[in-house]
Amino acid sequence: MADLFDIGAGSAHASPQHQPLADRIRPKALSQVIGQAQVVGPEGPLRSMLDAGSLSSLIFWGPPGVGKTTLARLLADEVDLHFVQISAIFSGVADLKKVFQAAKMRAQNGKGTLLFVDEIHRFNKAQQDGFLPFMEDGTIILVGATTENPSFELNAALMSRSQVMVLERLSLADLELMVQRAEQELGKALPLTARARETLLEMADGDGRSLLNLAEQCFAWDNAAKVDVEELAKRLSKRAPKYDKSGDEHYNLISALHKSVRGSDPDASVYWLARMLTGGEDPRYLARRITRMAVEDIGLADPQAQTICLQAWQTYERLGSPEGELALAQAVIYLALAPKSNASYVAYKAAMSSAKKTGSLPPPNHIMPAPTSLMKELGHGKGYDYDHDAEDGFSGQNYFPDDMPRGIYYLPVERGTEREFKKRIDYFSKLRHKRQDK
Repeated sequence: MADLFDIGAGSAHASPQHQPLADRIRPKALSQVIGQAQVVGPEGPLRSMLDAGSLSSLIFWGPPGVGKTTLARLLADEVDLHFVQISAIFSGVADLKKVFQAAKMRAQNGKGTLLFVDEIHRFNKAQQDGFLPFMEDGTIILVGATTENPSFELNAALMSRSQVMVLERLSLADLELMVQRAEQELGKALPLTARARETLLEMADGDGRSLLNLAEQCFAWDNAAKVDVEELAKRLSKRAPKYDKSGDEHYNLISALHKSVRGSDPDASVYWLARMLTGGEDPRYLARRITRMAVEDIGLADPQAQTICLQAWQTYERLGSPEGELALAQAVIYLALAPKSNASYVAYKAAMSSAKKTGSLPPPNHIMPAPTSLMKELGHGKGYDYDHDAEDGFSGQNYFPDDMPRGIYYLPVERGTEREFKKRIDYFSKLRHKRQDK
């Protein structure tokens, strides 16, 4: 009886003319894989593993359409294991039990199993734990595929028993090789001008499967004349940018935006803003994060930066999309070009650390309130110097707890407004020493 989810030898295949193009040109050996040289090349970890005859369980992490399923199939052939494929989206605990039972029976007959699990991050903790005993006793070699960061999405126990292989989006050169292979398979060239051909590769956005689906539509056109860029745009829908508002791309792109602003690059900053907006990111989320950048990375080097961000946020709320997004772009450009300082951020963190260590120390008596006679008898407020009555409007008194050394947290930089703040701090420091020496 055939195994549940069995994709091994003996299953029926559609005739070549009815097969999708992606299946028709699927590599038959690892040497035919396009791209991913960092994994399958002569110096790659996968090639080294196979040469040593010690294939372990793997996690393929990468964007869609870069060959995760293909690599798993080829690995099974390479090490003579029975290939079984399931998807975490459509499989539950009962399905896994049947897969493991079939793999055990197969092992008893001397045949190993390579179990490929697509979207493995969709399994919950209990389901992921279910793989462990069968990995440990050799019943299965697990190859999981995920588009999400396995460090966050997969159990530590599963990760410790697997090696993560990072697969990269395909380059334009890789995609061109893929088209050439398709042309060779079909015996005809794409009916596109040179520029339209380049546009087709760009439309795929590094996704080989998407490219072949688009190319298959082009091959079906029965036109004597080659299609140009304008006509191509009319006939094909551009692939939506890869962006998941709750996944890795969300965090990758907001990190890129933040670091571009911190790096004072207005062009890169506005580019990453545009990438997030075209991907469908909520502009209100961006407004909040942009304001955070002003507080964290510009700070008091340009106090106006925070006001600019809040005004841009308010402008977006009044205008909405797409007009209000221009205000966010202006704020991002302003932040990128503003002088940078994280001195207040560092000061806050240092003060928080001190506060946690000295959280029981009271203020010195001279700055304690004394609203009652008892408090006055206890010395509250005694010896307090009213700064407005002091010379230069500065008394130089100590405002830290009596048993605590004076803390120094805020160290302004020599940029923007903080340059002036540094002068003031140095001025007050000299006055303080002068008052204390009297």
